[in-house]
Amino acid sequence: MNFIRNTIAVLVGLGIAGLIITLGIRVFPQWITFEAFAPFEHWQRFLYSMRGDNAFFGFLLFISGLGTTIGGVATALIVKYAKVAYAILIGFIMLFIAMLDVIVFPYHPTFYKISIFLTFFPFSWIGGKIVEIIYERNKKKKIADKMNKTK
Repeated sequence: MNFIRNTIAVLVGLGIAGLIITLGIRVFPQWITFEAFAPFEHWQRFLYSMRGDNAFFGFLLFISGLGTTIGGVATALIVKYAKVAYAILIGFIMLFIAMLDVIVFPYHPTFYKISIFLTFFPFSWIGGKIVEIIYERNKKKKIADKMNKTK
């Protein structure tokens, strides 16, 4: 049962990260060069139209980090054990997808190619740590409440 729960947690985390990246790209109307909701259907044409816009790629790094953090939080909330590890798994999968993107499509600036390695793992780790800290505080609070009631 834990396997199914963990698999669903990873899929939910990846879905949330992808949704946040999609919504982030759609924030600025000048970046919308596509008809569909998500830019991923025509990603090569979209990246070609953005190839000289360093602000877009900087924002893409930011929104990818934010999406990975929130996806890591969602994953860590759903899994039962190893919350930080599963959040980092979200970061690893997102990094793998970003590396494939950089390898397949040659339109990314150099700073983006380097920065993806510095973005996904730390942000997903932060997402897992947020949940872990919340759970630890709740556990300490429950223990303190039990101790106070017995006195």
